[in-house]
Amino acid sequence: MTQKIRWGVLATGGIAADFTQDLKLLPDAEVVAVGSRSKEAAQAFADRFDIPRAHGSWAELAADDGVDIVYVATPHHAHFEAAALCLEAGRAVLCEKPFTLNAADSRALVGIARKHGSFLMEGMWMRCNPAVRKLLALVADGAIGDVGTVHADFAFPGDFAPTHRLRDPALGGGALLDLGVYPVSFAHLLLGSPDTVTAWASLTPEGVDANTGMLLGYDSGALATLSCGITSATPGRAFVGGSAGRIEVPPLFLRPDSFTLYRGTGDDVEPEVFRIPYTGIGFVHEAEEAMRCLREGLVESPLMRWQDTVEVMEVLDTVRARIGVRYPGE
Repeated sequence: MTQKIRWGVLATGGIAADFTQDLKLLPDAEVVAVGSRSKEAAQAFADRFDIPRAHGSWAELAADDGVDIVYVATPHHAHFEAAALCLEAGRAVLCEKPFTLNAADSRALVGIARKHGSFLMEGMWMRCNPAVRKLLALVADGAIGDVGTVHADFAFPGDFAPTHRLRDPALGGGALLDLGVYPVSFAHLLLGSPDTVTAWASLTPEGVDANTGMLLGYDSGALATLSCGITSATPGRAFVGGSAGRIEVPPLFLRPDSFTLYRGTGDDVEPEVFRIPYTGIGFVHEAEEAMRCLREGLVESPLMRWQDTVEVMEVLDTVRARIGVRYPGE
């Protein structure tokens, strides 16, 4: 491994730009190449961020031996194809969430990484966020006792056209995969895989979910109430209730810079506020984790294990089955 980790960025949209901007904050990271299905788009992105090489196809980027790891930033319907192409070419991959459209594709992608002994990680920035990691450490130390309740919501309204990626089934549209993956992943961090899944949603005319509620049940007696949507605004908060206290996470819970701990269950409990800022836009920490893993020769991150990714996708699959959302080809 070279002294600096050499990054390639696959795709040139807004999230690719945000991630590249954050990589520029890391002295041990270097963005050396960008790939797009359009040479013109790749060159414009390269010029914008002073990137040495612009590739006019995903295959060209995957074949670039000067790249250590590729960040896949396509719309999520294309994550499997793009990540698989890079893994098969011997590149490490950090793939933006949601990992794939369904759990079967997630398992297949993990299988490719395992076959080649290549590093692969879902880019779920929440799991690498410093405040979230501190929250989990406190829960693990028993700060609030046994976790019995998790709540999280993430929704925003918008006048999205039928062809918008949030409404187009061919693009994996709907609130669930784009927004709901965060509440589900937050619940998974604290409670693991649920034993029962109940869900309800209103659907768009195109057949994707517009407003979704989920109730996850656990044999321990714990439950998680989660929601996501593209029709109305919600606070974007999260709450963790335990047998000996609670934790409240302010908006946006998926990228927090603080949270409040209440040790005890009485009315006179003094709050403890933890302020733990993130760096840049928030992508810095997942990039740092990926680079740490590469330097240590790991193929998966302990913060975002392959098993975790697959289990979250299994919950999303079950929710879609409950609400009647299917994507083309499924």
